[in-house]
Amino acid sequence: MPEHLMGVAEVAELLGVTRQRVTQLAKSASFPPPYDTLAMGPVWLKVDIETWARKTGRIE
Repeated sequence: MPEHLMGVAEVAELLGVTRQRVTQLAKSASFPPPYDTLAMGPVWLKVDIETWARKTGRIE
């Protein structure tokens, strides 16, 4: 996967949570919308996930 994109597994690794938890978080209104959805599932722009994670105190 290109470095600027993240799937559920990459988001889980960044946040230190399970893939199931990422799926739950993705349903919340504050979570960034996916950039696209592939056969493997949703993909997000890395910058969007990192920005959201910093704003919510999940990463520094």
